[in-house]
Amino acid sequence: MTKSEAQGRVGLDLTTGPILKNLLIFAGPMVLTSLVQQLYSMVDVAVIGQYVGNVGTVGVGVGGEMADLVAPVAMGFASAGQIFISQLVGARDEDRIKKTVGTLITFMMGLSVILMLAAFLLCTPVLRLLQCPGEAWGQARNYMLITALGYPFIFGYNAVVGVLQGMGESKKPLMFILVAATINIVLDIFLVAVIPLGAAGTAIATVASQAGSFLATFYFMWKRKEQFDFEPKLSYFKVDRELLKVIVKVGIPQVVRTMFVRVGTLWVNANINSFGSVVSGTNVVGNKLQKFLEVFVQGINSASAAMIGQNLGASEVERARKITLYTYVSATVCAAVSGLLCLAIPHQIFRIFTPDEAVIQLGGTFLRIFIIHFFASAFTGSFQSMVTGCGFVELGFAIGIMDGLVCKVGLSWLFMTVFNMGYLGLWWGVACSRILPGCICLGYFLSGKWKTRKLLVEKK
Repeated sequence: MTKSEAQGRVGLDLTTGPILKNLLIFAGPMVLTSLVQQLYSMVDVAVIGQYVGNVGTVGVGVGGEMADLVAPVAMGFASAGQIFISQLVGARDEDRIKKTVGTLITFMMGLSVILMLAAFLLCTPVLRLLQCPGEAWGQARNYMLITALGYPFIFGYNAVVGVLQGMGESKKPLMFILVAATINIVLDIFLVAVIPLGAAGTAIATVASQAGSFLATFYFMWKRKEQFDFEPKLSYFKVDRELLKVIVKVGIPQVVRTMFVRVGTLWVNANINSFGSVVSGTNVVGNKLQKFLEVFVQGINSASAAMIGQNLGASEVERARKITLYTYVSATVCAAVSGLLCLAIPHQIFRIFTPDEAVIQLGGTFLRIFIIHFFASAFTGSFQSMVTGCGFVELGFAIGIMDGLVCKVGLSWLFMTVFNMGYLGLWWGVACSRILPGCICLGYFLSGKWKTRKLLVEKK
């Protein structure tokens, strides 16, 4: 029995035991969760590509940009909740853990409604900004409007998952996402292949799956209500102002950082779309594959941040240092495997998602370029986990600006315009964009200043 179990708390005590074993055990379900998420996202692209064609693929890709811009907001504040709760768990502050859960969920659900309304109002201007190809406009608009209905489900799901991962629980989110994946795949096939609704069918399947995962998370909280002190009534969702200040303080830089990254991605994708449907279709499929192949790295990094948070909260500084190093080695191994796949069978991988031979051939070039990104993400993400785990939000904010704008946009523009590399320059710029932010995170780690940094759990 673990200490957490003895205390009647959900999750694992990550402050004791073998570091690498605990990291892999904790990261495993998180990796699988991300894999399933990416899998059913890729099913959307595969089904729409096979039954509607490249116009449908572009429609889903461009129409999904708004959701891709909103999702980082949910993940940013969920990450803030995870960081705060992981430190509270390490400090054994059970009272503030319970209050933080209700505050986080209430705040995020309210924010989701605001963003949903904004999506309805900004749909047309966003599509124009993204230079959506005319032939794909209708598909993109339908997809964007329907998926906006799923924002509250995205935020609710991420809030609870952030809480659980901060507590050291990574298995239950996997079960939740399996519910979502099953719903999504079944409805995708039915609403696109059987009932030809095009991008709208894919969007309906996506929203239904998000609703399924959202309901699964809250059912779990209700089943474990004693441990969460959870009651399905309004009083539970009372906002504690002091705790909300901490969440917002940590969350806003997290959100801004990810938003900068997304804005940079939007700029790149808008320029990519100007090169025509073949290049745009390659970019849509390639981005899905890149995210899929990097889930191993990202899962390990996410697990590492929670582990580091718990250990710093428990004043286990040396253990936190070792966790960072183990994270880098593990993430690099995963990046190497992904890189080998892209070298060996790039065209075969692309052929799963589209029958368009021009897209398949160009896809091989895309994947080979992005091998650099795999290793850069392993390097940057590993040392950024230390920045995240210790709650250094200001540095996280600066890295976001560096990653999303200075490097991603700057390098892409340089390669595309100055070196006259066209759309290939855009891909090279994105692939190399995480190297400099990684060097900054490494410098902070080597400085040792994180060892004496004031933690979020320290009371004033």
